Amino acid sequence: MKILVADKISPTGIEYFKQQPGYEVVVAWEVIADWSASPEQVISLIGDVDGIAVRSETTVSEEVIAAAPKLKVVGRAGVGVDNVNIPAATERGVIVMNTPGGNTIATAELTFTHMLCGSRPIARADAEMKAGGWPRKTLPKGAELYQKVLGVCGLGRIGAEVAKRAQGFGMTVLAYDPYLTESRAETLGLKKVDLDTLVKQSDYITVHMPLTPETKYMIDEAAIAKMKKGVRLFNCARGGIIKESALIEGLQSGKVAAAGLDVYEDEPLAKDCPFRSMDNVVLTPHLGASTSEAQESVGIEIAEQMVDALNGGMVRNAINMPSIDPKDLEKLKPYLNLGEKLGSFIQQLSNDGVEKIKISYFGKIINLDTTPLSRAIQRGYLARISPNVNDVNAPSKLEQLGVDVETTRSSTDANYTELIEVQAIESSGKTRTVAGTLFGKSQSPRIVSIDGHGVEVNTSGTLLVVKNKDVPGMVGYLGTVLGKDGVNIANLSLARDQGEGFAISVVELDSAPSAATQAEISGHEHIEKFKVIEL
Repeated sequence: MKILVADKISPTGIEYFKQQPGYEVVVAWEVIADWSASPEQVISLIGDVDGIAVRSETTVSEEVIAAAPKLKVVGRAGVGVDNVNIPAATERGVIVMNTPGGNTIATAELTFTHMLCGSRPIARADAEMKAGGWPRKTLPKGAELYQKVLGVCGLGRIGAEVAKRAQGFGMTVLAYDPYLTESRAETLGLKKVDLDTLVKQSDYITVHMPLTPETKYMIDEAAIAKMKKGVRLFNCARGGIIKESALIEGLQSGKVAAAGLDVYEDEPLAKDCPFRSMDNVVLTPHLGASTSEAQESVGIEIAEQMVDALNGGMVRNAINMPSIDPKDLEKLKPYLNLGEKLGSFIQQLSNDGVEKIKISYFGKIINLDTTPLSRAIQRGYLARISPNVNDVNAPSKLEQLGVDVETTRSSTDANYTELIEVQAIESSGKTRTVAGTLFGKSQSPRIVSIDGHGVEVNTSGTLLVVKNKDVPGMVGYLGTVLGKDGVNIANLSLARDQGEGFAISVVELDSAPSAATQAEISGHEHIEKFKVIEL
């Protein structure tokens, strides 16, 4: 494995990479002083890398991803992944991961520093003192945090840590977070409210959410208009959550008494930005994770996560694919091969124009996290359609094909202790179905149903699936025509549908029949349809 450490992470993290057997580590800043000035040199470094570790300096663009055909993982030592082209990475099947927990305390403490500086004119007093003044009587009076209301937008790791510190200062905490449960809010000792209530009732407001289409300009002119006169606003999360033009207007009018910003809509902050000349704003240059402890933590954490992913272990903190508990993954391992085979089988069994894949789980398996299994089924479905498909890009590739995926879990009884059923719903309205399970102590995968007909079929090799009229001599006919072609039959499973007068035969073959033999079978008067399926 070759790792490119593009930005400066902790030496301990770099050493962790180097300690892994078979790993080659290239430390970029020892080779290239300025990435932006040497794009050709950068491209030359990434051509054969398996993983890239970055902070915020290096941009992992679509061009960079395209130039790294072996790339499997991009690790961001920090929270934000704005500098990584996630759609391009996902399309290529590259895992993008971050370290959301490593800088939690550092960012929470910086937020609280801004809150304190926004309550008392600390920065201004320091500047005037160092200029030779004694501004004791000329500085504006400050405010106390005690018994004030703090509104926290976003109760993830950082928001929760800010809330704890605020409670230590005697503040009442309101929280807005669509994903916050009442029970967790009660555990944290705060009150869950909607955004409108929060902006109206808070004396201090701090945001701790990712920048998304839903959160962009969440705090705008309309929100500020609803706030108390003299409110104080803080953003150490992502620029753009608070609309800067609206904040400038609020600061100038006196509606907003003070603000503290560590992040901005455009970075670095423009030299002529009005914030730079305002006494009631404290500015820091994106220092949220800039502590020695945080940098040590995220450097080690991203190295461990990337190594785990590259070595086939647990994928943690991935942005573009789900993570899973290692214990669940271990229990699911026997099913993953079965799932991939079922996906491949249903794709080959179906006609063109599949609009929807429905995956159903029955029995004890529903007690596990079946997300990796669903990904395996999707990967199997796409294996013959799209090159370089994996668990990362399978869902997006199906979406590009216009195929919806629906997953259901049922505790109702099935004919087996555990059963996985995959349906392909075609644009014609027809539905093709295959189901499988594991047999015996060896947990051997078996296909046990095709279009509702009970069979027992191995999940490897060449299968001939035949639907024919249930008349005498059909099994003998298949044996004869395959024998003439030199194709040996390894096994046969037969299911009869007496109501319709048809039979389903699944013939396991040692090799695929020739095109001429397939044409001969297709032309038989009693054979309605057949498929040759390779698993």
